[in-house]
Amino acid sequence: MQALLALEDGRSFECRSFTGPGEAFGEVVFNTSITGYQEVLTDPSYRGQLVTMTYPLVGCYGVNEEDVESDSIQVAAFIVREYQTHPHNFRSTRTLKDYLCSQGVLGVEGLDTRALTRHIRSLGAMRAIISTSDLDPASLAARAKQIPSMEGLDLAKEVSTKRPYRFDGKEKLFLEQEDLNASLWDAGHKKPRVAAFDFGIKYNILRCLAEKGCDVVVVPAATPAATIKEMDIDGIFLSNGPGDPEPVTYGIKTVQELLGYKPMFGICLGHQILGLALGAKTYKLKFGHRGANQPVKNLETGRVEISSQNHGFAVDAKTLPQKDVKLTHINLNDNTCEGFKHADIPLLAVQYHPEASPGPHDAYYLFDDFVKMMTQTP
Repeated sequence: MQALLALEDGRSFECRSFTGPGEAFGEVVFNTSITGYQEVLTDPSYRGQLVTMTYPLVGCYGVNEEDVESDSIQVAAFIVREYQTHPHNFRSTRTLKDYLCSQGVLGVEGLDTRALTRHIRSLGAMRAIISTSDLDPASLAARAKQIPSMEGLDLAKEVSTKRPYRFDGKEKLFLEQEDLNASLWDAGHKKPRVAAFDFGIKYNILRCLAEKGCDVVVVPAATPAATIKEMDIDGIFLSNGPGDPEPVTYGIKTVQELLGYKPMFGICLGHQILGLALGAKTYKLKFGHRGANQPVKNLETGRVEISSQNHGFAVDAKTLPQKDVKLTHINLNDNTCEGFKHADIPLLAVQYHPEASPGPHDAYYLFDDFVKMMTQTP
């Protein structure tokens, strides 16, 4: 079925829908991962975005029931060069097309993804619309300009859980708000107790924390500091998530109130919220970092890590309190801030994804560092 993608600057791209009729709108971005499209589709950090895969052939291994990072598809639309209609993999339970159609998500192929990616790299990520009904480039471009900008948009509140829960690796075990106190933990167990703020948390983060021996309870993004203190925890985790970090004022305020209370670990949006809580500023990157091949240098060890990333905003390293905060990681492509620690407060933050899924496991050690902070801090 014929379709058209139009950017807010007037550039348009012809394509075909492989999921039937529909329209989708949002910020168009690109991901450079070769595999892992199911994890990309279900990553809450992609909320409100039209995701373009730069790898040309997508759908080869179908979809399974295990490789999901949230309860549903999060992308607004999925853009590929060529869709593979007949997957070949022993774990596959259905096709990518069936998966997208089951949740009403538009998928298009036949688009020149190389040209689209080069355009975004040159001019920056921008708003766009894909339609199978309105094929007028001027009409779609005008409509794209009416889409809310990603800057100033709090999407964390859209993807955050409404109820606290535990996660056993397959399903959520929901709790009530009144359960968030010291009695919710199993008596006698010596596992580090972690309260994980859900700004758009990926399931593999929870799996990694569990593998490291942590007992984790996921709490809504707007959970107040007083509730966290009632839970008798050993550590606080701040998750990844979509959108602009600055409008997440409730999260920033809570983190400020919890600084120094217990060891804290922030990833992606959690990293940005920690930076803002410490008085730093954030800014929107031109086209973001999205893929499983981003080089990051650990300034403490000198080692280079190949990392999985998905973010469009960054912490301005120059605005971090230089006296108290130490820059620990930088991106080798553009020298942006990828991690920091505090001199006096037990906290660490990284902009990338040590849990991968998809991607390499070079940064998996960060979960060990978090556990050490919790077990060694009085």
